[in-house]
Amino acid sequence: MTDGSTTDRPLADGRKTDVPATGDSAAGGPSTGGSLSGGPAGRLPTGEPATGGPSTFRAPLPLVRATFAHGIATLTLDSPHNRNALSARLVAELREALAAAGRDDRVRAVLLTHTGTTFCAGADLSEPPSASGTSGLVALLRSIVELPKPVVARVTGHVRAGGLGLLGACDISAAGRGASFAFTEARLGLAPAVISIPLLPRLDRRAAARYYLTGERFDAAEAARIGLVTIADPEGDADEALAPVLDGLRRGSPQGLAESKRLVTADVLGAFDRDGEPLAALSARLFASEEAREGMTAFLERREPVWIREATDAGAAPGTTAAGDTGAAGASR
Repeated sequence: MTDGSTTDRPLADGRKTDVPATGDSAAGGPSTGGSLSGGPAGRLPTGEPATGGPSTFRAPLPLVRATFAHGIATLTLDSPHNRNALSARLVAELREALAAAGRDDRVRAVLLTHTGTTFCAGADLSEPPSASGTSGLVALLRSIVELPKPVVARVTGHVRAGGLGLLGACDISAAGRGASFAFTEARLGLAPAVISIPLLPRLDRRAAARYYLTGERFDAAEAARIGLVTIADPEGDADEALAPVLDGLRRGSPQGLAESKRLVTADVLGAFDRDGEPLAALSARLFASEEAREGMTAFLERREPVWIREATDAGAAPGTTAAGDTGAAGASR
């Protein structure tokens, strides 16, 4: 759905963006190729070429690609160099794209998907921890929950740590072939702090305790059982599973969708109001700790952190690794 051939379509300012040549099958038809980053009257630009002649400047390719078709705005995470990790730039682009979808009166729902084999690897460990990074993630997750239009996640790859927070914030999610999940923070000296705000109101608490503490990997069927995703077909096609969902959303009125979403997200928004600041502070404290620095350094150097060596020397079972199956960064704010 998102890994097909692409064509360069000019935006209204003369820049180019990669958009799928064949559109988005889950969205129900060919894409218009518009970007969600602006446009007249709060709508997606339709891709008319600039009139001021050729430009010698070419902007960096976006990390979040936006297309529109048949009432659905599709936002595709496309940052292959770090497996769609939550870098400051990706977080900012995703917030901007969500806001643009919210302003476009043609959009009934947003579909959040990804290129490659990883939906989102969690925090970008190549970036230094910062208060702005933590607050940016809180704002992103809250913007998904507060958006008056439903946000649907399509997952056909690995989701680790902070990436699971995106799923918790979405209203509906489908996991298909290739999807796997893990809360790997504890293996890096961290905790799923900020992402707990949208996740804990939705997750089975006993399952949350197990997977928060162990960092074990689990599959799509287990993700659906514990409330992390809505629909799971580990051997199936996520697009087929989502087709009736998206069709139903297209039939909803803007007011009906907005007010219905408000009812089912009230508890999650309450958690943001109650826990947002203390959990952001906890995240910042953990990321600045010596133990977390050791865990993240060990991960980047592909070695075991010191606490595993200490446990093994003390007689613990050998064979465990620093971050286990983290996919990529494997951390969250």
